[in-house]
Amino acid sequence: MDEIHIVGGKKICGSIVVQGSKNTVLPLMAASLLHAGVSVLRGCPRITDVFCMEEILQRLGAVTWWKEHDLYLDCTRANGTEVPEQYAGKMRCSVILLGALLGRWQKGAIGYPGGCVIGKRPVDLHLYALRSLGAEITEQEGMLHASARKLKGGEIFFAKKSVGATEQAVLAAVLAEGKTVIRNCAEEPEILWLCRYLRSMGARICGEGGPCIEIEGVSALQGGEMKIPADRIVTGTYLCAAAATRGKVTIPNAPEGELDAFLEVYRKMGGQYEWKSGKLIANGMGIRFPVEYLETAVYPGFPTDLQSPLLAVLATVDGESCIKENIFENRFRICQELAEMGAEVQTDGRKVKIRGGRLAGCRVRAGELRGGAALVIAALAAEGYSVVEGNSFIRRGYENLCGDLRAAGGLITEDTGSIYI
Repeated sequence: MDEIHIVGGKKICGSIVVQGSKNTVLPLMAASLLHAGVSVLRGCPRITDVFCMEEILQRLGAVTWWKEHDLYLDCTRANGTEVPEQYAGKMRCSVILLGALLGRWQKGAIGYPGGCVIGKRPVDLHLYALRSLGAEITEQEGMLHASARKLKGGEIFFAKKSVGATEQAVLAAVLAEGKTVIRNCAEEPEILWLCRYLRSMGARICGEGGPCIEIEGVSALQGGEMKIPADRIVTGTYLCAAAATRGKVTIPNAPEGELDAFLEVYRKMGGQYEWKSGKLIANGMGIRFPVEYLETAVYPGFPTDLQSPLLAVLATVDGESCIKENIFENRFRICQELAEMGAEVQTDGRKVKIRGGRLAGCRVRAGELRGGAALVIAALAAEGYSVVEGNSFIRRGYENLCGDLRAAGGLITEDTGSIYI
């Protein structure tokens, strides 16, 4: 079975330690391919996307092993240069392996990347970045083939900010000959952590965290080691679960400074929060105000990955809220499901208006990762019994969503038809 079963109406209250960041660990795994030796990523989330990337690296010749949540990657004999379509099709971010393969072997091939169906997400910026460093790219039988005699530093100016394309450019540039300047690059924390990891491996990088990154290529890298930071999107998800149920949660390892845009919206809805000795304490008992208008934006704006969880919270709030989605055009897949639960939802292109109130439990289906987590949040707040189908989507990014929420008071379990109350 691929279901989550929930009896709503219980407040989410308690302390939840958040898993390592999915969006950080995946590019770090790709970066480990640049060194012919062992690298260690500590505190990795044991989620489907990480296992998929691990399998891809194994297919390329890497030897991997786990010690609890520490992932060891031995890329000494990694000499494969082709990522088959059946792997790339499972996970969108696999495309960044092209930059690592070019850096290590001066060639690489990958099937068209897949993942959640939340928008087109073209790879044109990725290919532009690689071509700017001297790569030749062709398409053959559904595969992207890239090659270069030797990557050479250059100027890259992105027409729009892209996390994946920025990661691609950084991975390709660290072993390129000469200096690379990347302008209008993404500023998400994941870029910062990638650059720090590569610097620990011997890369010469400066400017990360800002709109311009400069890289001076080096001839070789050494093994890397890093503790994966807490996942900011999972943190926001748990805050939304507490807000929707009017509960209170403490996140002992919350990533301070990475959720400011979300916390500002949380405060405007009536929530209260404080940072105390490194802990984030969030009280959602006073949540009662709708969000008149909100737009998602690239970092440090409101994150698109928390738009669906926020929509689930707003489905419990009296009054009309409006959200405009600026990043992905297909982020409103859960609207019909929320309507089935009793919310009044109206979509118009990239805008959604929702009038919340009481939700009623029912059977709903997740179609992608963050929407699935949002449906769990709505079900926790609803009256009665709910079944959320599509748990496989949720497992792509949440290591133990049900266990964490159950420990905080939620009546929730996986793959069973009943709950003991």
